[in-house]
Amino acid sequence: MIQVLFLCTHNAARSQMAEALLNHLGADRFCAHSAGSAPRPDQQPHQLALQVLQEAGIPTAALRSKRWDEFAAAGAPPLHLVITLCDDAAGETCPIWPGAPATAHWGFPDPSAVQGTAEQRLRAFRDTLRAIEQRIEALTRLPADGLQPAALQAALRRLTGNES
Repeated sequence: MIQVLFLCTHNAARSQMAEALLNHLGADRFCAHSAGSAPRPDQQPHQLALQVLQEAGIPTAALRSKRWDEFAAAGAPPLHLVITLCDDAAGETCPIWPGAPATAHWGFPDPSAVQGTAEQRLRAFRDTLRAIEQRIEALTRLPADGLQPAALQAALRRLTGNES
């Protein structure tokens, strides 16, 4: 089982959607988690993130906001892949992850930052969910040998369009 950790600063929207999507679409080969470097006190998954996931038929009951330290602590699952989804988290100094995982940055705009009508805000979350889903579908289509440690980093570069 490939252990994947999605990171955003607050672990409220993008990383929550990615966790739920990968657990839904790739449950046969992947176990996804999400966390943030600085979740706010009493942080919960964003209500619009939960709404668009539920509209798409993706379970949300297990989602909760977590601090990334939880995945660097003793007893944490050994990670195979860590993916940052926001530019802020990508620029932060991350903990040392158990398992020496491959890393990637899939930058997506923060849908919770969108101002406007309720429909405009909801559309931003739907658009973000679709964009994340495209990357996750590509990840789940990788052949088993593409998920081995030596090949995973190269495969991630191809998925993000960064082959250098």
